[in-house]
Amino acid sequence: MLLTLIQKEIMHHILSVRFVALLLMCLLLVPLTLHINYSNYRQNLLDYQEAIKLANTEEEEVNPNSLPEPEEEVSKFFLKPTPLSVFANGLESVLPSYLGMTRNGITQGPDALIASPLSYLLGHLDFLFVIGTVFSLLALLFTFDAVAGEREAGTLRITLANALPRDLFLWSKLIGGYLVFVVPFLVSFIFGLLLIVWQGFPLGESDIFPRVLSLTLVSLLYIAVFFAIGTVISIYLDSAKTALIVAFTVWVFAVLITPRVGFLAAKLIAPTRTPQSIYMEKAAMQEDFNAVLKKEKDKIVSQLEGEEVIDEMGRRMTIVIPGMGKNAEKINKHMGPLEEEYRLKFQNHSDELDRDYKRETERQEQIGETFSRITPTSSLIYLATNLTQTGKGKRRDYLQAGDRYWDRLDTDVFSKISDHTYNRHHHADVKITPPSPLETTTLGETFRRSAVDALLLCCFAVVLTTVAFLKFFRSDI
Repeated sequence: MLLTLIQKEIMHHILSVRFVALLLMCLLLVPLTLHINYSNYRQNLLDYQEAIKLANTEEEEVNPNSLPEPEEEVSKFFLKPTPLSVFANGLESVLPSYLGMTRNGITQGPDALIASPLSYLLGHLDFLFVIGTVFSLLALLFTFDAVAGEREAGTLRITLANALPRDLFLWSKLIGGYLVFVVPFLVSFIFGLLLIVWQGFPLGESDIFPRVLSLTLVSLLYIAVFFAIGTVISIYLDSAKTALIVAFTVWVFAVLITPRVGFLAAKLIAPTRTPQSIYMEKAAMQEDFNAVLKKEKDKIVSQLEGEEVIDEMGRRMTIVIPGMGKNAEKINKHMGPLEEEYRLKFQNHSDELDRDYKRETERQEQIGETFSRITPTSSLIYLATNLTQTGKGKRRDYLQAGDRYWDRLDTDVFSKISDHTYNRHHHADVKITPPSPLETTTLGETFRRSAVDALLLCCFAVVLTTVAFLKFFRSDI
């Protein structure tokens, strides 16, 4: 009996206008977005390779006998685009293209939005957008009248009068509509994958295929959540028109408004400083320390090597020839410990600024994430971007790798540079090691980080389906 009811439901959907809309969306949007985004990825990869070559050329042209200025970038740590950005662009376009290593700290290169900001005013079209926005709305359109439509037409009472169990009736609605929905989606998705594989996408790699498969399963789970939402609305309301209005309102709040409101509220609750303000504070502190050290050095030099004269205005002046006197060793002996003391002060204060800023941003993001997870759309975005290595985990790994690289350069290079002694190390005396490649997170670690979002999607699906059955069992038909 259940199979008969499912077949009836499938034929009902296939003969409807909404199925034609779904079919067109699947055939046009899914392969097209995959093709366009893979072309963008290949262009980004070429830009990355050219940037690496240019950076290597610039390093070769640096005068080996010159010392790097405090704000001079002695090395760059570039962000390599990931092929999985084809499915979800995530933070790929807003992360800095490189992290510049300077004596004052880490600078950030321009992001991808600098090159083409106008194209992003209307948003980014990718596979994640199609699933999270377009297919969630189509799922509600498939289910808003599943029960309300039959109740309004009077067929529900006739159907249940034939001793048909209510659970079988409702399961047939859910399963039949879901099968009609996901089959065109899966076919178009497979066609899109074949298209980009033909263009060179490395789907067969051991770290990519499991992630694509996991993304597919997560997408099917997300669609099931909105099928459950639409079914609940259809059961609670008697009119199909009213159910359509309510379903559309729920979609607007769940998909468009609530995820953004959470982070807007977080900015008001826990405001933070900008990265540029932190860097400028470090640079100002470095300049103050250099001014103190220069003043102390000039004082010592004037005492040891100065010659006092009177200028045209009658003012007394000290003529100093730096590094040319016989007392250079005495100057170095005095300035060496003093410079080391101020270097440690700068490092300690810089670390304190970084810790405070990191604590502020983490608190703000945690509040925003907590508020936004009220809806399943946010959980889908967090989980999908982590699977495609374009989300919060990628940003954290990228910035932490930059911090580790700067610490290594500080130990090997920056700590050996002296601005206030005569026996300064030359640029050729120290070798600047290139940064290590950014390590990728394993799939198991990705699911561990995204366990909350995966569980929330499962809970949404189970709880909403349970609510639909309980309400339907208690309804007076």
